[in-house]
This record gives sequence, C-alpha cells and structure tokens, in this order.
Amino acid sequence: MQAEFHLHHPSVPIVGSDRGFPVRRIYCVARNYAEHAREMGATGREAPFFFMKPADAVLPVPLGATGRMAYPPKTADLHHEIEMVVAIGRGARRIAADIANEHIYGYAIGLDMTRRDLQAELKKLGRPWDLAKGFDQSAPIGAIHPAAVVGHPRQGGIRLDVNGVERQRGDLSAMIWSAPEIVAILSEYFELQAGDLIFTGTPAGVGAVQRGDLLVGSIAGLGALSVAID
Repeated sequence: MQAEFHLHHPSVPIVGSDRGFPVRRIYCVARNYAEHAREMGATGREAPFFFMKPADAVLPVPLGATGRMAYPPKTADLHHEIEMVVAIGRGARRIAADIANEHIYGYAIGLDMTRRDLQAELKKLGRPWDLAKGFDQSAPIGAIHPAAVVGHPRQGGIRLDVNGVERQRGDLSAMIWSAPEIVAILSEYFELQAGDLIFTGTPAGVGAVQRGDLLVGSIAGLGALSVAID
C-alpha cells in the first residue's frame, strides 16, 4: 500500500500580525494555584509538576472568533481548566528566573481540557496521563499577544464562564510559581526552544462541560477566548 503523508505544522495566530506562531512543544504545569491544588488533593508550595500535550493538540482560535471543539470519545466527564499560556520566542538551557522574560515572546489564553474520569483512573493505577490530557483538540488557545505590546502579566483577573455562568475566577498573582520561575525550572529539564508553549496552571473551580456548551475565558490584558463544545 502506498502511504499518504499530509504534513501539517500547527500554529497559533499572533495579534497584530499576519503570520502564525509555529508550535513545537506544549508543556503544562499542574496545580499552580493554591486553591486548585487543594481542590485536587495537594497542599503547600510543592515543586512544580509537569506534563505534556502533543503539538497538534492545539485548537487555535483567531482573535474575536469562536473555536469549535468536538466532545472527545472515551469520556463522560470532560473538564475545563482556564490558563495563561507562555509562548517561548528564544530558547536555551538552564535559564535564570531573573532573565526568563527575555525568552518569552508573548502570552495567550488557553484551555487545558481534561478527560477527568480517565485521569482519575490513571492516577489510581499509577500510569501516565496521556489519554486524559493529550487527546485531539485538548488545548484550545487564543491569539498570542506579544510581550513587546502587553508586557509580562504577573497580576490581573483570570476567569471562565460556561453558558454565561461563572465557573472559575482567580488572579495571576495567586500562581504558586510565576511564569519566569516556571521557565527557569522547566529549562533545567529540557532545552526550551522557540515555538514552545507553556500552560501555567488553572485556578479553582474546574468542572464538567457538555455538548452545546459555550466556554468564554478571559485574562486581564489578553482579551477573551471563546470555544463551543460540539
């Protein structure tokens, strides 16, 4: 049989530009807000815990548009997690936290969508989270706002509404590990490179969504991200 290859390199829109941000890797930080950490059974300022999603798990949503996400198979408990996303513009190993901003190209709003029932089962079995976190379209993300324009957000509201009802609300200042600290720690384990995205964790209030739901997330200074579940 003749193999057919249709290569597609995922990219995310950039605000104010007609070019996209090509995605290399997606890193995610778990339990980076104290209330959510308690919600998920953790306490204190524990060392950050990372997991990954495939680059093509991104569901890019242009500024002002509504993305459409298919409800994934093999779950009856799909959860939302609203997060600020860091886009790396210049990579390196062992980046010091006090210069990490120099490596950050910009910021976006993202959703770490999770098959919570599968995650709970995988946790009990001591198995990796890939099936729960790395499925198709599991990383909806809005357009990237260049740091040269918006600066480096360290405080400001982060919120998610589902069908017009508030589900999650927090403040970036409540992150246990700041964006520069996350970049520094992650770069001890990996050589970060341009095109990497880092989902920086979610505040408390995660919950289930259903087909037909409309999710609208917002972060101060970064606008809004709208995603409909099909």
